[in-house]
Amino acid sequence: MSVLDLFRLDGQVALVTGAARGMGSAIAAGLAEAGADVAVLYHHAPITHTRELIEATGRRCLAIRGDLRTTTVEDLQAFVDCVVTEMGRLDILVNNAGIIRRAPAVDTSEEDWDETLQINLKASFFLCRAAARVMIPRRHGKIIQISSVLGLQGGILVPAYAATKHATIGFTRAVSSEWAPLGVNVNAIALGYMETELTAAVRNDPRRSAALLARVPVGHYGKPSDIQGAVVFLASAASDYMHGSILVLDGGWLAR
Repeated sequence: MSVLDLFRLDGQVALVTGAARGMGSAIAAGLAEAGADVAVLYHHAPITHTRELIEATGRRCLAIRGDLRTTTVEDLQAFVDCVVTEMGRLDILVNNAGIIRRAPAVDTSEEDWDETLQINLKASFFLCRAAARVMIPRRHGKIIQISSVLGLQGGILVPAYAATKHATIGFTRAVSSEWAPLGVNVNAIALGYMETELTAAVRNDPRRSAALLARVPVGHYGKPSDIQGAVVFLASAASDYMHGSILVLDGGWLAR
């Protein structure tokens, strides 16, 4: 077997959350290009573009609509069960969906705090749990959490977001310790400042944007396509010995 064959995902099925656009759409397309059929969980944005990207590779696409702000633990289990029923299996979960609310800590509302924790943390954990219940009996599975450099730092004006991204890294390490002996890899990607909706506010603020880019050695924001290789690596056999790792993709931000 060629080393490049280790990166192939032929015959596997992935579930990607927040996959209608941006980062999630790029992740879904990258997994499909590597050979996986992809189920996409989305809320309100049209799924047409992502579906076209997936089907252009000859892979199947299953679209599942759900609002992570209001989904119950039972709903999350039902999403996973739907993937298994409709596509026959589940090998890969990418927890990409997330929100950010910007405000000084003294002005952060209970509503913003609760909604951020609901989507970024609670839904993410219980979707992991649902996927693991499918993967563990087969002793095979790859779970990829999308965290942030703010899961390793404090940030500014984003207390709830930073709290969830720190917690994501924490529970990634915790469950990886439990599930590694059972054949399931759980790892996270800590993203820097990418060209997504979550960073639009700072990217559109000339003063704030200039200050951020001055800190990024590569000198520019990351593009959604920049994450594709990292996700395919963590989803593939090439990363079989990685458990509880935090792969940093930040243009050099943390190295500065």
